[in-house]
Amino acid sequence: MLVRIGSRGSRLALTQAEIAADIVRRAGHDVAFVPITTAGDRDRKSPFGQIGERGVFVKEIEEALLGDRIDVAVHSAKDMTSTDTAGLVVGAYLERDDPRDALIGAAEICPGMRIGTASVRRRAQLLAFEPTLSIEPLRGNIDTRLRKARERGLDALMLASCGLDRLGLEGEIGLRLPVDVMLPEAAQGALALQVRAGQEELVALGDCAETRRQVEAERACVAIIGAGCLSPVAAHHDGSQLVALIAAEDGSWIERRSGSDPAEVAAALASASAERAA
Repeated sequence: MLVRIGSRGSRLALTQAEIAADIVRRAGHDVAFVPITTAGDRDRKSPFGQIGERGVFVKEIEEALLGDRIDVAVHSAKDMTSTDTAGLVVGAYLERDDPRDALIGAAEICPGMRIGTASVRRRAQLLAFEPTLSIEPLRGNIDTRLRKARERGLDALMLASCGLDRLGLEGEIGLRLPVDVMLPEAAQGALALQVRAGQEELVALGDCAETRRQVEAERACVAIIGAGCLSPVAAHHDGSQLVALIAAEDGSWIERRSGSDPAEVAAALASASAERAA
């Protein structure tokens, strides 16, 4: 059987698609790659809020899967919406890579630094850690952001460690930030292989039960809070407990809560956020 694997067309996305292909081949199938351009790829300058909410790197790939133009969709799990799309399921969460955020261009965060990132989550936590920082918007794939940071003379930029590791660019990392300083995006570090409901066997060999447990807890917490990627929200399960946060975008306050039940953690955060608003 020929299995069509769909992903974005960046160097990182195609590297991740090849990881998925190895799993499909182990199941006894041939593979063909189908690069797909998403809304987030077409517009690399506008803030995410002007393009759409969470899912700007996922929607077109899911539509191809629903339309039977591909059979397996490969996503960075953090890019997915916090709830599953009707008719589609995550057939496999691959064993999680390093979920931490990485500082590129510097080995520490110092007062007054100019740091590039388009993430409101990173912005809020950076400013909470060091209010004198200048956070500058920076979008594009990994290679583009590395180049833009050099051209603009930024002191540093922030990226997910896992993407740099997968591309063999770990030498660019000056510091992997501990999660108590920079709580990762829900599902960061995990690859999700999405299929049509009932076709999980295509990718089931790659499913990691522990990664699934952690990522589903993180996604559930974010879904209950009702926040998309435009909100300074983060959730991370370290294997023993779930930690989540809500923050002000300017870093003036951060509320963290932890526990074993995503609904209870989300409820505690919602209550804390309501108190802040009041």
